Amino acid sequence: MKNIFIVTILLTFLLPGCKTTKTVADKKPSDAGIQAQKDETPKGVNFSDQTTWILGYFNPTQLAREPYDVWYTKGFDSYIPNSTSMNMLMDKDYSSLSIKVVMGTWCPDSRREVPRFMKILSVWQFPVSKLTFIGVDNAKLSPVGEYNSLDIQRVPTFIIYKNNIEAGRIIENPTTSLEQDIVNILNRNEK
Repeated sequence: MKNIFIVTILLTFLLPGCKTTKTVADKKPSDAGIQAQKDETPKGVNFSDQTTWILGYFNPTQLAREPYDVWYTKGFDSYIPNSTSMNMLMDKDYSSLSIKVVMGTWCPDSRREVPRFMKILSVWQFPVSKLTFIGVDNAKLSPVGEYNSLDIQRVPTFIIYKNNIEAGRIIENPTTSLEQDIVNILNRNEK
């Protein structure tokens, strides 16, 4: 029992989460990754399995369908955005904005943050037509022509553009909260 506890502690510190740089062929699902998925995956689905990954451009409505709906719907429905930050965000004009969401369906951080991000955008009434979703594998590669120029190191990465120029990014985890980080990015770029 003591050895299992020590191994678990070591894995917690040694596993890089969603910032892996190994190639797909080198990467095998870890016991820790599988354990973390048990509460949020339908029976028999392993999001570390490459057959479950969404790669390239995709429509975010795919996340509301099996097998992704289990974690997506739960995360979307349960997230309550901060009202103070949302009030500030509601005052922001999004007509000149567009957003790219780069994520991995295999990545626990993506499965946690993307539904929350979408809830914020839903409350803000940000048009889905101004969103671009890009799915990556666990080596952060995607079959998208412009992808290398995005310089993605970790997922999820939310890239906010104002007038087609990058205004800022939220990488892997928000600094304060997703909604406040969006407000901060927009405040920095107001002119």
